[in-house]
Amino acid sequence: MEIVAVTDDRGGVAEARWLEKAERVHRQLRPQLPADSGYAARLREIFAAGARMALAVEDGAVVSVALWRVVENTHEGRRLYVDDLVSDAASRSRGAGRLLLAWLEARARSLGCGVLALDSGVQRQDAHRFYFREGMAISSFCFKKRLK
Repeated sequence: MEIVAVTDDRGGVAEARWLEKAERVHRQLRPQLPADSGYAARLREIFAAGARMALAVEDGAVVSVALWRVVENTHEGRRLYVDDLVSDAASRSRGAGRLLLAWLEARARSLGCGVLALDSGVQRQDAHRFYFREGMAISSFCFKKRLK
């Protein structure tokens, strides 16, 4: 298994074929993303706003997807924030998520981040067990209000 960075440091897509291959796994977490060429177009907009993508790949197939960005805030300073982290349902518990999370942690350190953070929906209990096992902790509540 290897990690493939889909985006370069400026948010450009290094290899479009990987973005196409990531879609099936990414949709397992985010089914609401636009279909067909709309997926790539939407992701390119997100990359232009600072997001990056990395994949865990095994035998040419994407088994895990991470969408991440570096942000600065007054509370923690520089942090690597993970928008999305999902492993293919058919490949879970085979180490892809752990490998990708370790890569994200190393990337955070190399970028001078003091924190690796992500939000996870309250319904994702299997994911929460994984995050706890990987040394993560719940540090706050996330409040939101939907705006029309």
